[in-house]
Amino acid sequence: MREWEWSERYPGQPEIMRYLNFVADRFDLKRDIEFNTRVVAAHYDEAANRWRVRTEQGDSYVVKFLITAVGCLSTANVPSFPGLQEFKGDWYHTGQWPHDGVDFTGKRVGMIGTGSTGIQAAPVIAASAKHLTVFQRTANYSVPARNASLTPEFRQHIKENPGEIRSVTRETINGMAFRIEERLAVKTPARGA
Repeated sequence: MREWEWSERYPGQPEIMRYLNFVADRFDLKRDIEFNTRVVAAHYDEAANRWRVRTEQGDSYVVKFLITAVGCLSTANVPSFPGLQEFKGDWYHTGQWPHDGVDFTGKRVGMIGTGSTGIQAAPVIAASAKHLTVFQRTANYSVPARNASLTPEFRQHIKENPGEIRSVTRETINGMAFRIEERLAVKTPARGA
């Protein structure tokens, strides 16, 4: 926290990648990481109190600790829609988005789902597509992110209070460096009131 400076409240993927590489280099973590390796099996050996891990390449490891830090985005969930295999048009999943992007100019687009990614994708797709139809099961509640550059004062606060910030992230249910308000939204005065 003292050595890295974020540019904004919600930085984009390139900045996050620079940070991850910074941390990995700073703590010499890359020597202990197998890149481009898919784990196909992990079994706990209770008698030995060890995990036995096998990779797609056939390599085997015996480890005391197994941290499956794959997150919810490690594998795209492509639902089994009837007719998907026979569909002749292009289709994309936001979890497997082409690195070169997609040009929707003049196309008729159907988007299934309005989760957090769909909420962000819809206006961007609609800006260039000839027509966008959104298929939605359940409406999501969303508020503006209010992303902004971090002020010099806030950056200084981070550098001067890393212990307090870490403590709050450990104590809160969301793991973020702020406490959730206990007050009801209906009891909150309107802005400027």
